[in-house]
Amino acid sequence: MKPTLVTGVTGFVGWQVARKLLERGHAVRGLVRDPQRSARALRELPGMEAVPGDLRDEASLARAAEGCGMVYHAAADYRLWAPRPEEMYRSNVDGTRNVLAAARRAGVERCVYTSTVGCIGMRAGEIGSEESAVSVDEMQGPYKRSKFLAEQVALEFAREGFPVVIVNPTAPLGDHDFRPTPTGKMVVDFLRGAMPAFLDTGLNVVDVRDVAEGHLLAGERGRAGERYILGGENLTLQQIFGILAEVSGRAAPKIRIPYALAYVAGVASTGWAAVTGKEPRAPLDAVRMARKKMWVRHDKATRELGYNARPAVEALRSAAEWFQANGYCEDLASGSRRTA
Repeated sequence: MKPTLVTGVTGFVGWQVARKLLERGHAVRGLVRDPQRSARALRELPGMEAVPGDLRDEASLARAAEGCGMVYHAAADYRLWAPRPEEMYRSNVDGTRNVLAAARRAGVERCVYTSTVGCIGMRAGEIGSEESAVSVDEMQGPYKRSKFLAEQVALEFAREGFPVVIVNPTAPLGDHDFRPTPTGKMVVDFLRGAMPAFLDTGLNVVDVRDVAEGHLLAGERGRAGERYILGGENLTLQQIFGILAEVSGRAAPKIRIPYALAYVAGVASTGWAAVTGKEPRAPLDAVRMARKKMWVRHDKATRELGYNARPAVEALRSAAEWFQANGYCEDLASGSRRTA
């Protein structure tokens, strides 16, 4: 059996994809930029072959892809604020082109590219789908713009005959969100008592285990050049916090702040970050994204791939328990760490 290459193997989704492949007996080769920094994530993937490489280093990608039969390209620069936004384009757009080019040259039989729900068209008051019209002008901030452009690169390779399938996860939550992702940080902030209020917005919450399963299904059954939303439940932010309150025993915020006030806070916070170089507490791009509910449906993935998603409460419970058990949730009021 030829090995399967997974990029982003020390990130949230890529780690879960690699774990699921290993559980099913696949030989997995994981692209790792900094093995020392990612030692913990690698320890928890016993049996995986870690290979050094960087999305911006074409030679390293060629070595990683050599002899592989399948590639899951899950690596991305996922930040809602960066002091140098051009880095996102180098990793997300140029990096995707480099990975797919290396895979094509190596004779890889199939590639699954991990995009994002942010590339799905969503009009206010409507539920988005793979067919919803959208353009790069609607992308808020460098992360979403770079991912949109990277998705166009993947589609370009598919049009040229290279078998690339695109998956668009929504807001994954669950265990082993090491860094954590911006969505995971929302859960951590809630558990730390750092979420005093909420906006009238919404997300589609999905268990990361189902997202990983959806990747494998896309690799097995997906049609080249097609996009598949890997989603779960559409929930308001207030509903998400209500579920987190139930599974964690923490109180949910009761104050809803108007969008205009959040926008002003985002401008101030992001402006100060430009001066200090430190990540803003409320990135302006995150506030802009929250202006509309990011709700979608995943019936295409269900119909064509056999994809299914468990209830969102399981994803939220899994995330809360893992963050609490691994020391992410220092209580702001007491200064103690909760390890439930």
